[in-house]
Amino acid sequence: MPADLEPAAPPHVLNALMPPQGDLWVFGYGSLMWDPGFPFVQAEAGLLHGYHRAFCMVSRRHRGTPEQPGLVLALDKGGSCRGMAYRVVRSSAETVLSYLWDREMVRYAYVPRTVTVRLRTQEVQCTTFVADRDHASYAGRLAPQRAARIIRRAHGGRGSNRDYLASTIAHLDELGIAAGPLRHLLRLVDGSKPQDGGLDD
Repeated sequence: MPADLEPAAPPHVLNALMPPQGDLWVFGYGSLMWDPGFPFVQAEAGLLHGYHRAFCMVSRRHRGTPEQPGLVLALDKGGSCRGMAYRVVRSSAETVLSYLWDREMVRYAYVPRTVTVRLRTQEVQCTTFVADRDHASYAGRLAPQRAARIIRRAHGGRGSNRDYLASTIAHLDELGIAAGPLRHLLRLVDGSKPQDGGLDD
């Protein structure tokens, strides 16, 4: 097993994330919104209070390198976030939770949470993954100008950090979800200078 990958979710973790009854709901705030990768029977836009979408997690492989780390999205405490809520039939819930663990818990930089998401006509309890503020990959609350400098310079195995940001905005636009703060960040990225400082400033 690669050193930066973690084993499958422990059974007690999966049990804790299973709803006491009924189907499983999953909240996506990033790539899960346009590429969930699991079967679902319902998808609806939803609003989560208490967390916001932020470039607060360091990437040293996919969108950066150990020498020039980049930033990727996570849910961080405070504010609110519009995303997509997916309903998964209970018979598929354990399989989907295992899939999400494998996808989201690389390096254990995130923490699974059950959160309340407001849909158009109801509130549902959703499983999601939030930033682990105690993890070494958590970058903290960076000023937009500093985040822009980091994103402008970083490039990893899946492409440039700038393209990751631009792709996220494009997908949010397609879903009809406002991307104002990210659009502002992209303007800063495109106006920043490559020689400006990075994470260790």
